[in-house]
Amino acid sequence: MPNFQFARIDRLPPYVFAVVNDLKTKLRRAGEDIVDLGMGNPDLPTPKHIVDKLCEAAKNPRNHRYSQTKGLFKLREALALWYKRKYNVDLDPETEVITTIGSKEGLAHLALTLVNPGDVVMVPTPAYPIHPYSFIIAGGDVRSIPLLTDDGFDEDAFLESIIKAYKESWPRPKVLLLNFPHNPTTACVDIKFFEKIVDFARENNLLLIQDLAYSEISFDDYVPPSIFQVKGAKDVAVEFYSLSKTYSMAGWRVGFAAGNKDVIHALYRMKSYLDYGMFQPIQIAAIIALKGDQSCVEEYRKIYEKRRDVLVNGLNRIGWHVEKPKATMFVWAKIPEKFRSMGSLEFSKMLLLDGKVAVSPGIGFGEYGDEYVRFALVENELRIKQAVRGIKRAFEKYGLRNINV
Repeated sequence: MPNFQFARIDRLPPYVFAVVNDLKTKLRRAGEDIVDLGMGNPDLPTPKHIVDKLCEAAKNPRNHRYSQTKGLFKLREALALWYKRKYNVDLDPETEVITTIGSKEGLAHLALTLVNPGDVVMVPTPAYPIHPYSFIIAGGDVRSIPLLTDDGFDEDAFLESIIKAYKESWPRPKVLLLNFPHNPTTACVDIKFFEKIVDFARENNLLLIQDLAYSEISFDDYVPPSIFQVKGAKDVAVEFYSLSKTYSMAGWRVGFAAGNKDVIHALYRMKSYLDYGMFQPIQIAAIIALKGDQSCVEEYRKIYEKRRDVLVNGLNRIGWHVEKPKATMFVWAKIPEKFRSMGSLEFSKMLLLDGKVAVSPGIGFGEYGDEYVRFALVENELRIKQAVRGIKRAFEKYGLRNINV
């Protein structure tokens, strides 16, 4: 028998989330009612006017052919108009915007475009897995930057960590990946942070990649900034945006990369060898999403805010102290001290077995995540209340009432 080698696959760790998913599936097959707050997979339906446009466009045979790698011009124009409307930022839809088949595909292909074997990339951790592993698969040398201190997220401390890691690294890092509002930790920054990091990048020939997936899911009057609100940011930055969360279009796979025209052109060259872009009716429907009635955006944002309040208030009521996030569709919770020595994977299994609640173990997001779990706000308020009751029962099984973290 041949002995096939898979060097890139060998660089990938076991998929931790699969352990929880397999256990969840086994329990459901046994008839258990599991409240699934694990994967960030939106349960809200895509708004009707977007679906209607997809159906209409899909019936037109002209839309059944290959599309354009960089995406329809009108879709790129719609994204540029979105930036202008929301951030008063000007983007050239021809040279500074490209569509991607979701942000994950775009990030993976951009990593292949940018990174040569051995190039150094800085990625804050904990991290959404595609952020480090797109570069690892491409052969890059990923340096993890701790995102959190013992007291949580601190902008100044994080910036100092980036600068320190850059100066101590040889060869010098080529890329810094950012993701604010952040998945999984829900950390947020203001425009002053972007101003400082853009200045540092310009001084040190460092490319910034900012993933803006949660721009519209924010709470308590916080408005997530775009990195392009900083003067000169397009000289050193590319920003990803996706329709997955804003318009509940996760399965549609509609994303964008925007910014530095040389990087966008290089990504286009790479993608031209690898894909023909999205199915054209999806692109046409995405134009309607960006340019049509936007009331659905605020409607869905309010739903996530109410779910956040129900979950966080409920957890605090049973003695698990958790801060309310200012953005994203997640809650990042430090494991109660009495359970912390278990590690996040065993703690997540305990919640599943004893509380019938599925969460994501923090270790799945990297080395600095093992004291945390992530809740996704993807069940309705009644189900979230059920989850809190289940967690309370799980804690009480171990003789813990009104626990303290």
